Amino acid sequence: MARFGLNRRGFVGGLVTLAGSVFGGQRSFAAAAASPGRPGNTKITGFGESDNVYAELGLTTIINAHLTETVIGGSLIRPEAIAVMEKAAKHFVVMMDLEAAVGKRISEMLKLPQGYGVIVTSGAAAGILNGYAAILTGNDPKFIKQIPDLTGMKSEVIIQRAHRSEWDHQIRTTGAKIIEVETAEDVQKAINERTAAMHFQNFSDPDGQIKRADWLKLAHDANVPTFLDAAADVPPKSRLWEYANMGFDLIAFSGGKAIRGPQTTGLLIGRQEMVHNALLNMSPNEDTIGRPNKVGKEEMLGLLKALEVYLAEDQDLVDKAQSKQLETIVTKLSKIPGVTFTREVSPIKNHFPSLQMHMDPARFSAKPSDIAAQLAAMKPSIIVGGGTSAIEMTAIDLQPGEERIVADALASALTAHSI
Repeated sequence: MARFGLNRRGFVGGLVTLAGSVFGGQRSFAAAAASPGRPGNTKITGFGESDNVYAELGLTTIINAHLTETVIGGSLIRPEAIAVMEKAAKHFVVMMDLEAAVGKRISEMLKLPQGYGVIVTSGAAAGILNGYAAILTGNDPKFIKQIPDLTGMKSEVIIQRAHRSEWDHQIRTTGAKIIEVETAEDVQKAINERTAAMHFQNFSDPDGQIKRADWLKLAHDANVPTFLDAAADVPPKSRLWEYANMGFDLIAFSGGKAIRGPQTTGLLIGRQEMVHNALLNMSPNEDTIGRPNKVGKEEMLGLLKALEVYLAEDQDLVDKAQSKQLETIVTKLSKIPGVTFTREVSPIKNHFPSLQMHMDPARFSAKPSDIAAQLAAMKPSIIVGGGTSAIEMTAIDLQPGEERIVADALASALTAHSI
């Protein structure tokens, strides 16, 4: 069977121009921050009075039958996390103390190996930026203020050519120069006194010649730190600790995808000294390269709660529920001549049930990408993956009942284009 990777580039490239965001109807946690007894809290009517705050701004909400994509707002925050965020919004706290306390609690929850720690970052991409800043500057105040001028610091990061991506922009932001390699011999030739780290794009493991364990060995033999970008690589939840146990020095995860914390959160897991130095390079510290990467107190505690709920979930039951939603779509559309289905779970990134709907080109006047664009233009907008050979769907971000809306919309579009 042909492989159908859930492809971010294909999704973004096929997405029609939308004025949309995540579903309305969730009460903002900020509304709870106001105490009725304080001056200036006179009730003001206006924005936020309806159930759909996006519609109040003239925006179209989205039914997300594709992926937890940043471009459409990530995932839906868990209700338990929103409740904690509302409580957090009512008080002040020393932010560095909060980072330390939340990191300690998460380290205990994940049972990380001795000598490893965690900080909350403003997404996995910020984890990359802050993590590399830590590798380059250490805890030297002069270097922390100086970066991205790397005078006096190591300045090169080695990456396999197959692992290059738009996310290595965060590495380049630090001033580091990327050195591309393909073979183990290339790595050995590339390592020199300027080498700061070796970077591994986790979901690209099948594409590169040097696999994860061999990459680690090459780095460890040369005493070079390793960074693993694993942003979208949970579930399974075991990946939150297994890469640390393998020996990666720093690992970045998204907090706003399958964990379903605030989209503006991520986890930077790694050796305690490096994690500490990453914190020195980011907000709330001033005159740092990571100062713009601010994480609010509400977001930190929201991620902590979302992670707690995620770790307690039965993943098999979650997968079965998602598969059941997808089967509703199959049942509706399998009656249409020329439509067939395959099912696949992506091995690394976005590792959850997915459905591929194939269209016989002899029976339809439209291509999968045309159908996807038609659904995206609806109100509410329906987002599916529309590639050249199939429409791809998942149910990780479908709310109960939305699978029927997706099925009806697809059935209508396919029928209209039947030959």
